[in-house]
Amino acid sequence: MKTDTHPDYHMIKVQMTDGTVFETRSTWGSEGDTLQLDIDPTSHPAWTGGNQRLLDQGGQVARFNKRFGGLSLGKK
Repeated sequence: MKTDTHPDYHMIKVQMTDGTVFETRSTWGSEGDTLQLDIDPTSHPAWTGGNQRLLDQGGQVARFNKRFGGLSLGKK
């Protein structure tokens, strides 16, 4: 097996947006560096549910039926 093919894993600190810090092993940076996150699961709408409301403005099925609703596939 070849030598020096695996990356160097070392301990770093990860700082979340709310200020909490945890330690993990990573290939990022060097030993003891701190990675400061701009977006994390405590602040991103994908994980928190967000403030968005879904409004049904006529989805794809409604648009399809509007365009092709008069067509019939059966024999007359």
